Parts: sequence; C-alpha cells; structure tokens
Amino acid sequence: MFFKSSKISEFRLWGLLLTMCGMGLMILGTAGIVFWGQAGKIVAAIGLVIGLIAMLGSLAIYFWAGMLSTSAVQLECPECHKLTKMLGKTDRCMFCKTILTLDPAQATVTADELEQEQATSIAGKG
Repeated sequence: MFFKSSKISEFRLWGLLLTMCGMGLMILGTAGIVFWGQAGKIVAAIGLVIGLIAMLGSLAIYFWAGMLSTSAVQLECPECHKLTKMLGKTDRCMFCKTILTLDPAQATVTADELEQEQATSIAGKG
C-alpha cells in the first residue's frame, strides 16, 4: 500500500483529490474570462468541462468506496481496540495503521516482511 492507510481511506483520498482538482480547474477556467476577456471564454469552457469530468469521477469513486464499505468485514483492532473495517486478506486499521489480516498463513508475518512481499509482487507485475 502506497500511503500506508486503510484501503477504504485510500479510495476516499483519491475521491477528495479528484474533487479538489475538478473545482480548481473550474475556478481557473472561469478566471480565464477575467484575464483574457472574450478569448478566455474558450479557456473557461475547457476548464469547466474537464472540471466537471473530474467531479463526476470523484462522485463515482466515493460511490464505489461507499459500496465497498457496506460489505467490508468489521473487526476490532488488536492495538487500539477500535472497530475498523477491512477489505481483502490484509488491510490496515483506519485509526492506528496496524496491519490486520484474517488469513492464518499471513498472521505470523511481520509488517516489514509483508511490505517486502507486496513490493516484490508489484514489481513482478510491472
């Protein structure tokens, strides 16, 4: 995992980034009218369309994260004892970032070994 956070939180992060980028593009596109007058209308139209597409993408990501969240396994984190949700075989606690698993074969693996295993599997695919 790139950001060392839970998978659901990462989906929400990408949705938030797309929302911010979309809003920024819309604002900058509209600012084109102020800076360039009539010629800026083309910049405004392009910025608004691309911003709208980014906003729709963030809507889709938030919807997808919400649907995944409803079917996620809920469990109590052994470190912070808070109720957290888990996707897949391994995930991280949403609060303390502890690596969690329901797979007994991976339960004895340390965090460093798991990250190395994931890094080699990602490098092998790429």
